[in-house]
Amino acid sequence: MPDMRAGIEETLPLTVSEMIEIAKKHDARVIDVALTEAELRTGLPRGEILTQVMAEYAHNLSAMEIGVKNGESILLGTVASQLAAQEGPRCFSDAFLDDALLYTLGAQVGNHCIGLRPCAGTGDSCPYAGFIKAMMLHGFDERTVAETAALFLKIGGLFRVGKVTTGCNMEGFGAGAACIAAATVSIGGGTPEQMEKAMVLALSPTIGVPCTPRVLVPALCTTHVGGAVLIGIYAGKLCMRVDMDVNVPFDVMLTMAAEAHVESGRAIVPTVVKYMEPFFMSKPAVEALVSEDVRAADAIKMQKTLIKAGEKAKALAGGTESILNTLGDAVVGGSSQAVGSPTNAARICHELAVGEIKKVRVELYPELFARRSINIPGILMGAVYGASTADYEMYGKSVQMVRDAGIEVEVIEISEPSVQRITIFTDKMTCSVDTLNRGGGRLVLRAAAPSLKAALEAAQRIGIVLVEEAGIESNE
Repeated sequence: MPDMRAGIEETLPLTVSEMIEIAKKHDARVIDVALTEAELRTGLPRGEILTQVMAEYAHNLSAMEIGVKNGESILLGTVASQLAAQEGPRCFSDAFLDDALLYTLGAQVGNHCIGLRPCAGTGDSCPYAGFIKAMMLHGFDERTVAETAALFLKIGGLFRVGKVTTGCNMEGFGAGAACIAAATVSIGGGTPEQMEKAMVLALSPTIGVPCTPRVLVPALCTTHVGGAVLIGIYAGKLCMRVDMDVNVPFDVMLTMAAEAHVESGRAIVPTVVKYMEPFFMSKPAVEALVSEDVRAADAIKMQKTLIKAGEKAKALAGGTESILNTLGDAVVGGSSQAVGSPTNAARICHELAVGEIKKVRVELYPELFARRSINIPGILMGAVYGASTADYEMYGKSVQMVRDAGIEVEVIEISEPSVQRITIFTDKMTCSVDTLNRGGGRLVLRAAAPSLKAALEAAQRIGIVLVEEAGIESNE
């Protein structure tokens, strides 16, 4: 396709979304776009490129075989060879998935035996090797295997550039999931559009995820890297089987992932280290090189961390209800945090109102304000009609009902974190609630007019769960 080749040459180097658009425009496979780019950048014929691609994987495939046969890892032990010795399905009845997971695990163990050649890191090299091995075992021809391996290198290379600090989000989990999703669609005969959708879905749950084990805590890496295979295959197959609206381009998702990756390294990793450090594997020969005072101080710090973790875990337990009173009321709109909590704030305000409602003012912190398309219908149905978070019929028509009733609505973005403030103006009075957003449809009730006491009583009367402002909290 000379036109496609010329278009690629004008656009070099290609992003994923650019590859997708070129493939769609020329009715080509995404891998053909990637390989044409490689031809232009290297000056080599396609056959030679594919031969060299497989040569790039030779060491990692050897390490993987060692891991599955008899390799032993300081962190994972002999889990791969143990799993390989199982008769019949090991974890899943889907034989391809089962093998991809086994050999991914083998690559992880092999990494600790003879090392791996890293892409974004050694983490994402594991699912690439595992998936390639599964293809070899399940009858894919050599060219298709090599093309898939090349696709991994093209996409993984973008993550390699984006990974500038520690984090599984841009490596074993994130890069791995996105690449496995792309490969699943590629070998399944899916369209370029399906491939991009699958990659977006696969990358999304990995955003910001740190390297929890810090390459020092036993076992944890298995589900990070194996999870990439599970998520990637699921995303790929799902997008080939259903028509789903995924409106985020992969380039946007990747850019967000790269930026969140840096922030995770700054903000999340220190907390991870604080809690995981007591469980780091240590080598006596190395520890002997460190002074006794340092080792003693480390021991004290670790003990304090364990005590603190126990106290916080107990605080979480202390905040729970009976298992018969744990689930909250149903919440329409898809999010108990973005819809349920502000709707319940509005319901409390409704209970305080006397007279005919003339105006509703809604003040939301930036994260909620950005999600106003899903929470304003709930807030209005709660403020004007007192409808519960479970009223899906009212949710679908509340905005139009309020407009038809001639009620003025003012929606304002405010800067204070977590705040959701509702004010109702009637022909007789003005009432308001000042609350903080919490997940599960819950909220912190900070102030209310004309009476905080009346607002607290209203919340109890209509079954809204209030929580304290302090403590361990989550907005999801």
